Amino acid sequence: MGAYLLRRVLLLIPTLFGIIAINFAVVQLAPGGPVEQVMAELRGHGAMSVMSGTAAEMGGGLARPGAYRGASGIDPHLLADIKKSFGFDKPPLTRFLDMVGGYLRFDFGRSFFRGQSVLALIGERLPVSISLGLWSTLLVYLISIPLGIRKAVHDGSRFDTMTSTAVLIGYAIPSFLFAILLIVLFAGGSYWHLFPLRGLLSQGAGAWPWPARFADYAWHLVLPIAAVTAGGFASLTLLTKNSFLEEIRKQYTVTARAKGASEQRVLYGHVFRNACLLLVAGFPQAFINILFTSQLLVEIVFSLNGLGELGFQAAIQRDYPVMFGTLYIFTLIGLVMQILGDLLYTIVDPRIDFAARR
Repeated sequence: MGAYLLRRVLLLIPTLFGIIAINFAVVQLAPGGPVEQVMAELRGHGAMSVMSGTAAEMGGGLARPGAYRGASGIDPHLLADIKKSFGFDKPPLTRFLDMVGGYLRFDFGRSFFRGQSVLALIGERLPVSISLGLWSTLLVYLISIPLGIRKAVHDGSRFDTMTSTAVLIGYAIPSFLFAILLIVLFAGGSYWHLFPLRGLLSQGAGAWPWPARFADYAWHLVLPIAAVTAGGFASLTLLTKNSFLEEIRKQYTVTARAKGASEQRVLYGHVFRNACLLLVAGFPQAFINILFTSQLLVEIVFSLNGLGELGFQAAIQRDYPVMFGTLYIFTLIGLVMQILGDLLYTIVDPRIDFAARR
């Protein structure tokens, strides 16, 4: 197993390199980069104050009296300064190699428009995304597994039909639409104001005792987690039901019942371990799916300063260091969680040996 894990860890390097290289090449072909955005802003406002403000956001050194020439266009020297400030005075290959060299040291550079280190921005936002994704995944598992087991035991009953209908309706509703519905109903939209509308902590909560801070944090998470998890029950619930149904019909369960074992003993002593192999080992993949798919729009709707919202804003602004930095972190988390999934397979069922595969 150690040799297998070493191979998987070593494969992280070319995988990360390939993903970053493909996205870097795609971005070079996309119109409307940061240089074009600054030029459009200067032309659109036609004022030295705008140019000075933009230059200050990029770190200063670009605003020079008389440089902007209104209807006659951007001064070539100013344009060269703008390109240099963004690093676009270098060939694409040189910029890519510089970026890869920095990523090997976890140096993602500085944001074009925020004036902060990309690593510092990611460090501020990552706990929010991890927190939302982790609690949502745990809630999905805590509800879906018992529900799926009961559906398998009562297969074909009215309970089975009604719960299947409910989880499929939840699966069909987009998470962002459900988030808006929750805001309208419970966050002061049109009916009740039971939960906060945005953020993860109330104003001044940093000075509260930790039990009060945790309670306030949980209170703020209720609606976002409900929006993220609403569509996450269907696949896991039905997978649990089908896994248990398949195991319940096997010969060893018939033998266990014939020996006088109770239904609970058969279900949780014999069937559970075999049926839950895919469910337990699939926890990392479920976490990745929630973190990468459902969470982005929910973060935007509830004004949560998470990594998905940061990447979304960076894509709109063409803030390339932040874009590639968040992509790198998301990819790294996904690859590490896949390795963790393989480890969980061997823990749940020691007979599985990835190292023995040919």
